[in-house]
Amino acid sequence: MTKIKICGLTRECDIEAVNALLPDYIGFVFAKNSKRYVSPEQALMLREKLDRHIVPVGVFVNENTEQIAQLVRNGVISIPQLHGNETNDDINALRKQIKCKIMQAFRITSVEDIAKANHSAADYILLDSGGGTGKPFDHTLIAQITRPYFLAGGIGCENVAELIDMYMPYAVDASSLLETNGCKDPEKMKEFVKQIRGGRKNDE
Repeated sequence: MTKIKICGLTRECDIEAVNALLPDYIGFVFAKNSKRYVSPEQALMLREKLDRHIVPVGVFVNENTEQIAQLVRNGVISIPQLHGNETNDDINALRKQIKCKIMQAFRITSVEDIAKANHSAADYILLDSGGGTGKPFDHTLIAQITRPYFLAGGIGCENVAELIDMYMPYAVDASSLLETNGCKDPEKMKEFVKQIRGGRKNDE
């Protein structure tokens, strides 16, 4: 079964919604230029209310490794997701500070980007269109991927079942298309999970 990640949670009601749905992962965004930014203090408060079966991921853009490691050590997140210009050396340096899986995101615009993802030192890779725009990248490039991956960028209730059938990603990651007026929509999240775990239109 394809795993599910719902990213960009910012409110207690978002946590209540995912606790009812039990996705495999959720994401807190620590990039200050994001409209979904949460402070470490906010994230800790939300994390304490999160069901223990859900893995909290922290999204960072070119953040200091000590800041990332501190959030892991404090139990705010379990997996850091690096969304900037981090190198394999940066990943290896972070790995020396924390004992957990590390995810690296790649903005996919060319075959060269796919090659970088294939050679990432991270435990998990995420393929994205970048910027939380809700638009997909050119999925024909996925054919060049040689390792399991999280698929992100323009994924929502209307297309997730088809994307899973076509590309068989390890996990799918959604954010902006699960929102209404800039906030996570519990009904969209519910339908998203339903499309993946059961009741998919193309299975009926």
